[in-house]
Amino acid sequence: MPVRSAALATAAGAALFLLAAPAATAAPHDARLVAESVTVDPTGRIAADGSVTLSGTYRCTGGTGPVYVSSTVSQSDPSVRFGVGGTRAVCDGLEHRWVNTGTPDTVVLKPGAAHVEATLMELRPMGIVPLPSFHARHGQDVALTAG
Repeated sequence: MPVRSAALATAAGAALFLLAAPAATAAPHDARLVAESVTVDPTGRIAADGSVTLSGTYRCTGGTGPVYVSSTVSQSDPSVRFGVGGTRAVCDGLEHRWVNTGTPDTVVLKPGAAHVEATLMELRPMGIVPLPSFHARHGQDVALTAG
């Protein structure tokens, strides 16, 4: 009977440890998701010269290298995306606005439905070449308007 009690106590202790372990490891991951985010405004603008302006908000906490908010837009073919500018981010834990403007080289975008993806990315120093480290990404359908 003592061997059976010891085995049962060990199994119960292991079960409690396994139940407690995910809660302990989930907190830092969840805190990072809340602390770092990027959003896309539901409307973008196309100017008469073909330049596109996209905007939204971001929030990030510290980094060892420069952090940027980049954006891409796609319209008729979702697999073809065009880069629209980049904004240097301030990673102080507060929410900030970003606005990117650019003119896609190979296509003329038109007013109407589009898909925008914004990425909050850091260039971390790793030896000779800085490597990208992604803090947050968000994609959203938007309306591009003339103006």
